[in-house]
Amino acid sequence: MSTNITHKLTNKVAVVTGASKGIGAAIAVSLAAEGAAVVVNYSSSKAGADKVVAAITKAGGKAIAVQADVSKTADIQKLFAETKKAFGHVDILVNNAGVYEFAPLEGVTAEHFHKQFNLNVLGLLLTTQEAVKLFPATGGSIVNISSVVGPHPVANASVYSATKGAVDSITKSLAKELGPKKIRVNSLNPGMIDTEGAQSAGFIGSDFHKQLEASTPLGRIGNPDDTAKVAVFLASADSGWVTGETILVSGGMY
Repeated sequence: MSTNITHKLTNKVAVVTGASKGIGAAIAVSLAAEGAAVVVNYSSSKAGADKVVAAITKAGGKAIAVQADVSKTADIQKLFAETKKAFGHVDILVNNAGVYEFAPLEGVTAEHFHKQFNLNVLGLLLTTQEAVKLFPATGGSIVNISSVVGPHPVANASVYSATKGAVDSITKSLAKELGPKKIRVNSLNPGMIDTEGAQSAGFIGSDFHKQLEASTPLGRIGNPDDTAKVAVFLASADSGWVTGETILVSGGMY
């Protein structure tokens, strides 16, 4: 019996930002399971990133952890210098690093605004700018992790919703700009996902959580693997004719 298993991402190199936990960690592990060598980027949680790398290598995959705050240009340059040194090029970029803070209108400050826009929007643009330099002539895939609040903004999240609306617009613009380089760009827009962040914010088990489940056709919130499977699709040749799209992963809520 043949033991040859064909993986969708064999010989590909993926960079996943904000991959020490939650959605980013699940995506990193799933990309590696399909054969990609993965750069697990983290800002502050070295222990979390090392845990993800260990899980990948234990399963027979290849991964390294690289610290970089992708709201800072010098850190972004370091991230891709380390990536080039380890793997030579980049085929897949997952822009997952992000921050969210909810605040009513009267709570909006310049700091609240810039903290989210500097990472969620400017950081994403500068990370993509640097990554594209390492893409081969054969192109590749960029997956921007956005949110359902981009196309469907919610109360008390005007700034966060605006950052994700911007990400969706950037996705469509860059898909047109980078198409001639055979680089596809898509947005993956999750609904509420049961992550460490959602738990620490008090969402899990809250009345808001219960209301969401009651109004979601599939009757539950998501888990990180729900998004990771879609990210693998967008990263692979399976979605070779898909670019500039915003894909909602929300159990049918929107």
